[in-house]
Amino acid sequence: MTEENKKKPNPIDIHVGSRIRLRRNMLGMSQEKLGENLGITFQQIQKYEKGTNRVGASRLQAIASILSVPVAFFFEDAPGEETGGGNRGFAEDSSMAFAIE
Repeated sequence: MTEENKKKPNPIDIHVGSRIRLRRNMLGMSQEKLGENLGITFQQIQKYEKGTNRVGASRLQAIASILSVPVAFFFEDAPGEETGGGNRGFAEDSSMAFAIE
């Protein structure tokens, strides 16, 4: 891996971050408020939203809960996502709805 590739954010990280920003803005929530709810700084939220820092699974779950969306919301229309019905690997069809009780 070249030095340039190490510094460039992964397209998925950028996409997830942009979806966090989209939902946060839809709710009229500031980066500071989201950070307070998570116990982190607004600067860390900025890094997540830019894709500079990756969001861990547990943190993404917490963000989804605060923003009232399923975790899958952050991956909708992600780069490299197949269209036309073909699923890769063991991934579930994101259009399927599941009821858990």
